[in-house]
Order: sequence, then structure tokens, then C-alpha cells
Amino acid sequence: MKLTKHAHACVTVEKDDTRLVIDPGTFTPDAAAAVARAQAVLITHEHFDHFDEKLVAAALADRPELRVYGTAAVTAALGGPSGRVHTVATGDTFTVGSIPVAVHGHRHALIHADLPCPDNVGYLLDEGTLYHPGDAYFAPDAPVHTLLLPTSGPWTKLGDAADYVRAVKPGQVIQIHELMLSELGQHSVANLLGENGLTGTAIQRLAPGTTVQLQDR
Repeated sequence: MKLTKHAHACVTVEKDDTRLVIDPGTFTPDAAAAVARAQAVLITHEHFDHFDEKLVAAALADRPELRVYGTAAVTAALGGPSGRVHTVATGDTFTVGSIPVAVHGHRHALIHADLPCPDNVGYLLDEGTLYHPGDAYFAPDAPVHTLLLPTSGPWTKLGDAADYVRAVKPGQVIQIHELMLSELGQHSVANLLGENGLTGTAIQRLAPGTTVQLQDR
């Protein structure tokens, strides 16, 4: 399975002839091009940096074959074209082409008690090859080879991120959700959380547009 990193939280995943896009949000300049090549779009939650509602709605209108999976708030925003927009929650499983998907997690990480805490789901792909947690440090009760680790944003905390990697015990970690960090900040995070830091696992920093081959679980 191949992974292409886009800006912020968006990634494209490819296996055989199947291509999925996860979290094409407004912080991702090439989100429309990524969605245009995908059979399905997976959305972890409704925040704009993960879900560009206008972009996804336009793609659904243009491409009758496109499928979208997301939380109830996401599917409600899209209006749910019959049979093409699917509401998912923890415990659900589905398959797109050759890629099986399992849904984990419940809620977005707390930002502040005064702010709403929406539903957030993570997607475990290909029986553990890759896990995208959205905006939460929720550890799935399943083996994970490649963990996508959010490292910046109003809800993140590096101590929690370290404990999260320790709990998941992935084979490798790839940074996502990094746009609020400067270059210096990204180096600092990698040093603190990486193989010589709190987790003992190297953090890969992929430039947007980079494609890597993922090992099976």
C-alpha cells in the first residue's frame, strides 16, 4: 500500500486499483486534485481543516461513482446523496475496492471546556497497515504498523502525543497536522518524541507530495 502526504491532515492511500483520500480540508491546496482521483473520501470530523464541505459536495455532484464516509455531522452537511454518503461510527467496518477499513474512536480531543467537542473517528486501513486518528489520541484495540501522528493544533500536547505513541506501539510514525509548527518547531517535536526521545520511534516528516510505500502490518 502506498501513502501520499498532502499538506496538514490530508493523505491519499493507494492499493492495487483502489485510491482513498482521508481528510481533504481547506488547509490542503491540492485537495481537489486528490479527491478527483479517488474512489472514496474518508472524513474524521467536520472541522474545516479536515473537511472542505464545498469541495466534497462539488465532487459528489460531478462524479456519481464517488463515495464519502464520515461522522453524522459530516454526512448531514453533505445532504447524503442516497447510497453514496455513509455515516460511520466506532465499531463499523466497510471495504472500498481492495482496502478494508475499520472505524475507531468517539470524540474530538478537548480544546477547552467552553468549546464544543464534536464526534471524531479514526480509520484503520488494510487490517492495521495504517491508522489515521483525526483530531484525537485514541489508541485502537488492534495492531498498527504505520501511525499518522498529529503534532500541532489547539488540542495537541506533546506529553499526550508521547503517551499515545507508547500506547499504540506502531512500527513507524509519520507526522501529520503539522501546519501550525515552524521548521524549528517540527525539529523540536521530532527530537522530543522521536527515536532518541520519549517514544524510541523515529518520526518521519514527509513534505507535501511525497509518496512512500507502507509495509503490511
